[in-house]
Amino acid sequence: MSPRCRPSPGRQHGSALATLTVRAFRRYLLGQLTSNIGTWMQRAAQDLLVLQLTGNSGSAVGIVTALQFLPQTLFGLTGGALADRYPGRRLLLITQTTMAAQSLLLGALTVTGTVSLPAVHALAVALGTATAVDGPARNALISDLVARDQVAAAVSLNSAQFNVARILGPAAAGLTVAAVGTGPVFLINAVSYLAVLYGLSAVPPGELRHPDRGRPGDQRLTDAFRHIVATPELRRPIALMAFVGTFGLNFQVTVSLVAVTVFHSGTAAFGCLSAAYAAGSLGGALLAANGKRPPTARRLATATVVFGALEAALGLMPGYATFMALLVPVGFAAVIVTTTANALTQLHVDPHLRGRVLSVYFLVLLGGTPIGAPLVGVVSDAFGPRSALLLGGVVSAAAALALGARGTADVAVRMCSGSGWHSRAP
Repeated sequence: MSPRCRPSPGRQHGSALATLTVRAFRRYLLGQLTSNIGTWMQRAAQDLLVLQLTGNSGSAVGIVTALQFLPQTLFGLTGGALADRYPGRRLLLITQTTMAAQSLLLGALTVTGTVSLPAVHALAVALGTATAVDGPARNALISDLVARDQVAAAVSLNSAQFNVARILGPAAAGLTVAAVGTGPVFLINAVSYLAVLYGLSAVPPGELRHPDRGRPGDQRLTDAFRHIVATPELRRPIALMAFVGTFGLNFQVTVSLVAVTVFHSGTAAFGCLSAAYAAGSLGGALLAANGKRPPTARRLATATVVFGALEAALGLMPGYATFMALLVPVGFAAVIVTTTANALTQLHVDPHLRGRVLSVYFLVLLGGTPIGAPLVGVVSDAFGPRSALLLGGVVSAAAALALGARGTADVAVRMCSGSGWHSRAP
């Protein structure tokens, strides 16, 4: 790993308040918050629209969701290559404009009464394709907006705004749909993209830390994989997130199953469970943003073990109240794990490979859902939804312990090799 990618020993990373004083990042963050509130509004309204069009078909909602996320699985790595080939800000201006146009068209079709299920399907694929390119570029841009010692705080603040939007967006969508219907929600989301476009346009090129990162040429994905394999500081968090993303972070499935099949609760009670998890996630993101020391592999392993233990304990909670109460620290720990892994990846990647490496990171974190979610369903059907939570917690904790032990062994081998111990006779 090149010296420029190594963190300064003992150096404290920037606090949240100090990071917010960076004008370019502050504009980016506010724009993302505004747009993400609109995005979460659209997600909720889109589900309601599909239910209206299909006579309350849950499978139809699942199909639209799959169509929207499939392009991210198929083209996410290509999006990372594009993020390394072209300037990030220019790429984001294109993707964000495309996503705004998608929302505007869906809103216009709905308001005029001409919307159809095939149209919703086509627009969902279009949105997913734009998101596949947008995601790696958007996350890579964070490291271009702030100083190196502020990257961890910036990643955590970005996670915090996402969780704020996740809480506010669906609630705002419910009120808007009740007042004026689903169509205006899509139009509101289209307008919300203006905040991101303004924030991107208002950043002077001179304020970017790596303005020459995007460059024409052959952007091979194999270079990113070689870099990950050759760099333990990248290899371990990405490998750990593959396990956590596939087995541990399936709460959209497990919580709903427990709410319906174990506690026999309605939509309002399920909403309270979702809010508890989101509140804990927000708290974890704010704590991570105000941390006083840079993220380390040991801290990631410890946080993942704690997360796994809490998730396993969640599966043992006897009643609705205790289950909801424990969801708060579970959400807290989950965000500590993901923000720490994200920050470690951002800190140790070579800048010219950042887009591709981040696309691999998000592929293993989010791409495992198509595998993990059906597996969770099978385990839940066979042994009950509590067992799925136990499985996710045990696998996450075990992976952290195994990778942590492997990392300790690698360090010991390097120390022995460097001091010549390997050649000494017993």
